[in-house]
Amino acid sequence: MHGSELEDERHCTDPRPRPWLRVIVSLAILGFLLGLMIGRSLQPALLRLEQVEVTERGLLLWFNEEPQGIRVAQQQGRFSLSLPSLGRAQQGQLQLDGRPVNWRLSKVDRLLQLQVVAARPLTGQWYLAPLEGRWRLRVELAQE
Repeated sequence: MHGSELEDERHCTDPRPRPWLRVIVSLAILGFLLGLMIGRSLQPALLRLEQVEVTERGLLLWFNEEPQGIRVAQQQGRFSLSLPSLGRAQQGQLQLDGRPVNWRLSKVDRLLQLQVVAARPLTGQWYLAPLEGRWRLRVELAQE
């Protein structure tokens, strides 16, 4: 071979591995991680229930983003409201016209479901408004 010299009765060849494979793999991993960071920062925030407050006429539900897909059902005197959101299960009681009304917030599949039950049949309406950088869903209840 041209340029090789005998060392210890053998030809000297360069046993060092080529760094190109390591460089390409390192660049691929770096690009993948950078893409994940950019994608995470551009992803919209998930809808999350932050707080529940009891009022004289119903409930206030506070969200970090605008709730979409709100469904209301009133059957057999029970008021039910469901929406796709993250949150924890809660329950409580409020007074409506001097009578106790029980409410329960539960997770069903990927929905957050609010159920309000009283001894007398209930009707309800909901109002959504942005307030202080958050979204407030006001649920007003009335007995029939």
